[in-house]
Amino acid sequence: MPVILYNRKLDCKHLSFQLITFVILSGAFCANSIEWGASAFAGGLACWLPNIVFMLLTRLQKAKEEDEPVRIAWYFALGAGLKVVTTIAVLVIALGVFKAAFTPLGLTYLAVLIVQIVAPAVIKR
Repeated sequence: MPVILYNRKLDCKHLSFQLITFVILSGAFCANSIEWGASAFAGGLACWLPNIVFMLLTRLQKAKEEDEPVRIAWYFALGAGLKVVTTIAVLVIALGVFKAAFTPLGLTYLAVLIVQIVAPAVIKR
């Protein structure tokens, strides 16, 4: 994730790769059933939405460039904590409230997570 903290264009490309990944996988799982497609969408959303929250917090911090390093570290820690809480909340809602199928949810979550790791290297090449 550190590569994308410095450039807004890279942020948008990175997040759009993730969005494209889970929308395509949701469409593919819809071939099996609508429930599987919705579950895959929820799994992708559980990985993509926290990244949006983290990006917005880092952008909020970048607006004040003269801040000391301690404040920057607090924004980063707050963003990481909110990312974890958001992920857990979306997964609990998807699995507990909407009774999503675990297989497409898990596979899509992992696919978007892999794109999150690999995309900066592919974009930067």
